[in-house]
This record gives sequence, structure tokens and C-alpha cells, in this order.
Amino acid sequence: MEQSFRQPKNTEQYGIEQVPLEERNVKWHDLFTMIFNFLVNPGMILIAGTAVASGLSFWASITSVVLGIFFAFVGYVIMATIGVDYGVPGAVATRMVFGIQGSKYVISAFRTVYAIFWFAVQTLAGAAALVVIIKEISGIELSIVIVSLIFAVLQVVVSLFGYNWMKHLSRIGLPIKVFALFYVVYLFMTHNDPNFSPAKVFSYQGTVGWEWGIFIFTLSTVAATWLSMVTDSADICRYSTSRVSMWVASILAACTGTFLSAFIGAYSAAATFGTVPNGLEGAANIADGTFALIVIFLLIIFDNWTINVLNLYTGSLSLVNIAPRLGRFWSAFIVSVLGIAFSLVPTLLDSLLGTMNYLGSVYPSVAAVLITDYIFIKKGNLIVDELYNHNGIYRYTKGWNVSACLWVIAGLIIYNLIPTNYFQTAVCITVVSIGYYYTQLYSGQIKNERNQLLKLEKQDKSAI
Repeated sequence: MEQSFRQPKNTEQYGIEQVPLEERNVKWHDLFTMIFNFLVNPGMILIAGTAVASGLSFWASITSVVLGIFFAFVGYVIMATIGVDYGVPGAVATRMVFGIQGSKYVISAFRTVYAIFWFAVQTLAGAAALVVIIKEISGIELSIVIVSLIFAVLQVVVSLFGYNWMKHLSRIGLPIKVFALFYVVYLFMTHNDPNFSPAKVFSYQGTVGWEWGIFIFTLSTVAATWLSMVTDSADICRYSTSRVSMWVASILAACTGTFLSAFIGAYSAAATFGTVPNGLEGAANIADGTFALIVIFLLIIFDNWTINVLNLYTGSLSLVNIAPRLGRFWSAFIVSVLGIAFSLVPTLLDSLLGTMNYLGSVYPSVAAVLITDYIFIKKGNLIVDELYNHNGIYRYTKGWNVSACLWVIAGLIIYNLIPTNYFQTAVCITVVSIGYYYTQLYSGQIKNERNQLLKLEKQDKSAI
């Protein structure tokens, strides 16, 4: 293990290191609050609203988004199991598949950039909404750059301290967000416009109803975007007490949090015939009085805070995988500074949709290679010490599993060649999984890996 720079006291000390078994004591309810908070966010609200604006019915929109998240979280819990079983972060776990160098300079480098970008986007989007609400309450119009800067700095503080602070923030944020979200639902359902009545909204059919093309495109896009979490899921779950508690908490939180977000987005869009897909904007438009605006204000604050702390946390663990000497705190500091800098560029929001499409086409093949290798080639076995051995069994070819990297590139191409009404994400994962497995089989890599494992087992026995 490489020596890292000194980490400040009272901050999380574990970066890429394995968490000792005696410190894996996080219960299911804390995992639930963190993941629930992460899934209840402005982006999920907007996606469901956009699906209604695109023509889907109220219930078709919600169903497509929830199923997309469920599909992604099946992959999530598979890779999160590594965190529970072995106590290592996701970035380090990817070394077993992509090689130590491939893990550092492909998977972790991409994930670090991704985290910085999404921190900035979430901060800017939240700041833009805060500017509007502050003006409504006080009459003062503030600069989005100033609000974004202050907002970003406040979010950074928790991420620097690490996992325990993130856990406590989630505990505080959950009841506030749930109350605020149900209050938004109340505002919608009691609004004097008859189009906002529950009976009217629940029966809203849109322009195409359950039309397959739009339904499966929404499902596939959501699944592809959230499959980005497969490389990070072990980060969040490496302090967990058991597999079962992690599986139950993760799937339950993902589905319930997504349903609530999608319900609000779809409700706003259906009530306005697709003209206001952003549920928070819709709530602000009909909010009557200071109390309602303050509730929405707090919702935006805690929405961004709970999401972006996780963005910075997972981004910092990816960076420390690239440069272990930094340690977790200083990696979080660097990622935070870059995130704050990009939060001062409002035009970053202009590239949001294009970036989502790009990221969505990368991660299905990454997930396919990771899961296929771990489940079908390594049979769920991982040797932790070898993850930190630059000349060990996960070295592959000078630190690179060339086959894994090539299949990720092939998957990127395959994804973009598949027609959108053919469930791009599932088809891409299937093709890449089969292709990667048989490449490893016929190249002799599977046999080679198993021989290396047998050799290590014999060495361990002889050392006893």
C-alpha cells in the first residue's frame, strides 16, 4: 500500500484501503436514507415530466422511470456486494477486471470527470431555482454565480469529512425532503385549477398513451444513466453489516425514491398538458404565500446537498484510486475545488442533454464487462491483497486488461447503432457480455486466471 499524505483528524481515514471487518457496522436504515435521498432529486423529477411532455400517459411515464431504475439497480447491488464482502471501494474493485492501470486511467479517470461535471450541473440547477425563490420572498435578485458559489461551498463541507457526516446528513435530510415532497403533492392536488385534480391527472393519457417507442426509450435512458453507479456502489456499501440488509435497503430505497420523484414530475406535466415537466418549477408557479416558497426552498437545498455529497464522495475515491498518495481527504478537496470552479460557469447547463446521452452510451458496456467478469469468470471470488499488488494476478498485460477495454469501446459503438425502440441498454449489455466472455474463454484468459488462483492457494497452504 502506498503511503498517503497525512489526513486531518476527525475525517474519514479510509481511501482505497480495505475497511476492517469490525468497522463495517452500518445498518440497513442508514443505507436506505442515503440511497433514497440520492434518488429523490430534480433530475428524476424532470425525466418523468419530460416523458409525459413527450406524449406518454401519467402512469406510463412513472412506470418507465421506475423500471429503468430497477434494471440499473440489479447491476448496482451485484457490484455493491463486493463492498459488503470485502470492504473495498468500487474504484479499487474494478482493478480485478480492467487491470490496475486500466482501472486507474480509464474507469476512475472517467468517473472523476463525471462526478465533477454532475456536481457543477446540480449546483447550477439548484442555484437557478434558489435565485427565483429568493426574489419571490425578498424582492432581491441575486446573481446565479454568487448563489452557486455559496451553495457549492456549503455542499463541499460534508464531503470533506467523509462517510459518517454523509450518513448523518442523510438522516437529517430524509424527513425534511419527505415532508416537502408530500407538501408539493398537496399543493398540486388542492390547486383550484380543475386540471390539477387527482382524477384528471391519474386518467391523463397524453398523446401516445403507452406507446412502446417512447416508453422503452425512457426506460433505457434511465437505466443506462444510472448504470454509472455500478463502479461506485461498493463505495457506499463497504461499511454495511450484511448482504441481505444492503440488497433490501438499496432496491427498496431506489424504487420508492424514484416513484416519489417520478410522481411529482409526471403530475406537474400531466396537469399542464406537458408544458411544465419540472415538478419543482410547477410547484413554485402555484405556491401561494411565503410558507410554501420556504418549503420548496428547503427541498431544493437538501435535494442538492444529499445528491452532491455523494457525487463528491464517489469522485474522490475514484481520484484516490488514480493517485493513492493523496488519501481520501485531499482527493475530496481537489475534486471539490474543481467542482466549485465549474459551478461558476452557468453555460455548463447548455450541454446537459448531450452529456447525458454520451454517458448513457458508455456505462452499459462497462457494467456488462464488470458483472460478466465477476460473476461468470471469477465466480464471485476476489483476492483483496492482489488488488494492491502491481505485479499480481490482476496485472494482465502491463496493468491493462486489453480485452475488457476493447469491449467497452465496442459496446459504445453497439449502443449507438441499436434503434431506440429495441431497448438499447439491455441489447448492448447482452451482446457485450457474451462477446467478452467468449473472448476471454477462447484466448485462454479464463484458464490462466484459474491456474493463477490455484497457484496462490497452494502458496497459502504451504505457508501455514
